[in-house]
This record gives sequence, structure tokens and C-alpha cells, in this order.
Amino acid sequence: MVPSLNPFVGRAPDQPAPTPANGGLSDRACKRLAFGLIAFSVVFHLAYLAFDCPLDLSPDEAHYWQWSRHLDWSYYSKGPLVAWLIRASCELFGSFSETHTGSLMFAIRLPAVLCHAALLAGWYALAVLTLKNHRAALATVAVALTVPAVTAGAILMTIDPPFLACWVWATIGVWKAVETDRKAWWLFAGIASAFGILAKYPMALLPATVFGYLLFWKRDQLKRPGFWLFGCVAALGLVPVFAWNAANGWVTFKHVGTQAVGASGSGVRWFGPLAFAGGQVAFLIAVWFVVWACAVWAHRRTDDPARAFLWWCSVPVWGLFAVASFKASGQVNWPAAAYVSGFVLSVAWVRDRLNGPNRRLVGRVVSVGIASGLALSALVHFPGIMRGALAQAGGTPTSDNPAPIRKFDPTARLRGWKALGAEVDKQRARVRAETGEDPLVAGTVWNIPGALGVYCDGHPETYSFGLAMRDRHSQYDLWRPNPVADAQAFRGRAFVIVGDGPPPATFARLELATRYVHHEAGVPVAAWWIWVGYGFRGFPEAQNPNNRY
Repeated sequence: MVPSLNPFVGRAPDQPAPTPANGGLSDRACKRLAFGLIAFSVVFHLAYLAFDCPLDLSPDEAHYWQWSRHLDWSYYSKGPLVAWLIRASCELFGSFSETHTGSLMFAIRLPAVLCHAALLAGWYALAVLTLKNHRAALATVAVALTVPAVTAGAILMTIDPPFLACWVWATIGVWKAVETDRKAWWLFAGIASAFGILAKYPMALLPATVFGYLLFWKRDQLKRPGFWLFGCVAALGLVPVFAWNAANGWVTFKHVGTQAVGASGSGVRWFGPLAFAGGQVAFLIAVWFVVWACAVWAHRRTDDPARAFLWWCSVPVWGLFAVASFKASGQVNWPAAAYVSGFVLSVAWVRDRLNGPNRRLVGRVVSVGIASGLALSALVHFPGIMRGALAQAGGTPTSDNPAPIRKFDPTARLRGWKALGAEVDKQRARVRAETGEDPLVAGTVWNIPGALGVYCDGHPETYSFGLAMRDRHSQYDLWRPNPVADAQAFRGRAFVIVGDGPPPATFARLELATRYVHHEAGVPVAAWWIWVGYGFRGFPEAQNPNNRY
């Protein structure tokens, strides 16, 4: 008999492990296949980044790289782990990256590839430990590699790749601790959680969800020191964050508080949860959100403690952000941690249904999800495939909307930055020739200077005029000296500026150098204003500062 290669189809969790002789993949074969898939993903994404990657660094990635140039215990809006990882990677591989790829992009994104591999390996381990089934674990890895939100985490070095890797391994540690009652596993989970907090603050929700699970399922564990050791060690991740904020006016708490209650700080968004749910449907390409919703509903009264554990590590996290949507819109990736254990629970639910009367319907739904996920992932990795169709959908460029493709192409915000850096370098060279002095480089909003620092020749220190131009506060306002708070330190200097023009009174002479429009295969993808200011005077007092966090 030929063994089945479909990882969803097979034995129930309480049946003995299959072998090729009885028509199924052995546990060893599943491990090898899963390892092969993870290794393939790593090699593919390393090659993708190293050989003519079509996606420049996103503004967020470039901003975190800017943080990595100024190592600290925490930063304005996030913990320090993302900056530490980028700095380590650039120290080790920065020269290789610039020599062989022409920029630091490869070195900056390398930690994302490694965190992606750690997440996939953690998913396999979590599925084996909770479902006691290597075929289900293989299915978890295989299907995850078709989900665009997951594959994007292998090429974008934001806070999510290290955060989700820490979350899955902390969850593994907790479950092993519950199963074995060993303090070492509680300690492991606490360490992973502490690092996760340094990546993204919602990591602090895991101890709360574990407490809920233990309260209803393993109450005796709350009488032992293990869980409390876990919580105390996890809380150590907050120490550098609190210490840094105490020295910096608690700006992180003001920023997070503003995000939590919305820009206005008042009023209720009655349709906020509907918008939140709609965003989650899009985030998981509809199919996997429906599967997750069905799985958590089906297991709300499960008698399996392992599946209940997966449920408790998913639903309360998702529910918290759903409730928060009454006040603030948030971002679609905020509840991402809910889908870590939730994805394993979803695989279990799918396997159950494929062994039942609705197997054909569920099989078709899953097939649609896999096929559509692979197609969307391909488009994200290689946006040129749909460039012509999206440009046609966007319509004719105008002076007010020079790159209409951006409305339909989410990858457009990751393109053109390297070319912009080259254009800014041209203006820098011109000003240098005119004045005999290197001009400074700035952006008029907080998310521009990082990209200029990465892609301009020599990686110059870059500045933000954002606070003086009604943009929100940012990390640039905390680094001193800066042109907004310390005008005297920059008085008389020339600047090359990208973004909306600063007030004319800011300079002795301000001129519009160019409106740079980046084209790909004749299609305009992005546009920026580039200004040159001579004789910096400082910003008018009425423009500075604002109180937007």
C-alpha cells in the first residue's frame, strides 16, 4: 500500500503512530518533512533577499535600524529587542550585505528569517505536545507556509517575528511545565516571555491567559511556585522598559495610551468591533479566519485539557483587542499572538472534520485557503507579476495623485526608497559643491529619515522635522541634539529635506529641488517632494511643539 502524503488525513490522537506499512507517514518521516519545509523556507528567503529583492525596507524596518544605531534599554514606542537583533546582524553581516547586495537590507532582515524558522519549529513542537500527533504538526507547518501573513514575517524585520517566536516557545514551556510539573520549564517559559516583552508589550498577556487556564483546569498548579516563578521571570522583561521610561518622561505609556483610546481620547466606536473583525478576515484571507472561528467555537466546552490550553492562549487575547476596538481602530497585526496556539487548534479542528461527514466541504475550503494563500504570497514576494493589472485599476496618474497604484498594491510602500536615497544623494552632492559643506538630511514626518539613513551614501545621521510640523512624537524627538528642540546647534546649516515643505521662515532660503517620482517598468509607484534649505534658522514658535503621541 502506498502511504498517504496528506498530513491532515490519518489516525485519531489516541491511535498508535502509523508506519509506511499501514498506509501513513511515520513520526520520523513527519519530522524530516517538517524540517525539510522549514529549511527550504529559510534557504528560499535568504536567496530572495540576497539576489535582487524587489522590496526595499519598509519605513518601520528602516526606523528600527535607526534605533539600532543608538542602542538603548528601550525606545519611544517599542522595547529594544528588535534594535538589538538588527544591530547584531549588521555588525556580523553588514559588510557582506553592502558588498554583495548594494545595501544593508539583507543584514537588517536576516533576523526575520531566523525568527520565522523558530516560529515554524515552535509550531511543530507545540502541535506534537498538545495534539500528540506528528501528522498534525506537519500539517501545521505546511499550511502555515501558505499563509501570506506568516510568509511576510520571513522578509520583514518588524517587531512581530521575534515576538511571535518568543510567544510560541513560551507557550511550549508552559505546556511542558503543566505536563511535567517541573520548575525548569516554568523558568524557560518565563525567560522566553521576558524576551517577548522586550519585543512587543502584548507578550505580557500570556501569563494572564495561562492563569485563566489554570484557574479553570489545573487549579492545584496555582498553589505551587511554578506558575508564580513564570510570572516573576516574565516581568523582568518590563524592568528595562520601566527604567528607560522613568528617565524619558514615560513617553511609551503616553504613546500606548493614545493608541489604546484613539486619537480623540473620547467617544465610543460602536462599529469598531465590526471593522476589527473585517480587518482580521482580510489578515487571514477569510478562509483561515473562518476556520479559526469555527475551531474556537467548537472547543469552547472541550473536555481535552490540551485543546483547552490552546483555546485559552488564543481567545482571551483576541477578545481583548476586539473590546479595545470600541475605542481605537488599532492595526490588523495587534492580535497576531492569538493565532499562534489558535492555528494549532484550527489544524486539530480540520483533522476532526476531515474524518467526519463534512470532510468534502472542509477539504474544499482548506484547498481554497491553501491555493489563495500561495497565490497571494507569490504576489507579495514578486509584485511585478500584477504590476500592469494594478496600474490599470489605479487609473491615470495626476499631479495630485502621481502613483495611483498605491491604492491597490500594499507592497508599494516598500518600493522606491533605494532610488529615493540615490536622488537625495544627487542633491547632497549639488549642495556640497555650492557651499563646500555636507548638508544635513531630514524628513518632515517620522517614518522618512530612517530610510534616508539606510539608503543614502555613507549612512548619514538623519533628522525628523515631524514634531514641528504637526506629526506625532517619535524617537527622533528624544535624541539630542535635534533641529526642532536644539535649533542653535544647527543654525546656519543646509538641509536636504524629503516630504512636505517646512515653513519658509525656517531657512534663509528654501527651494523645491524636485518632485521625484519612482517608476517601475514605466509605472509610477511612489513620489516624494525633495527640498533644499539654506541657512537653518529654527522653527517658528507657533509650529513647535505639539502634543500628539
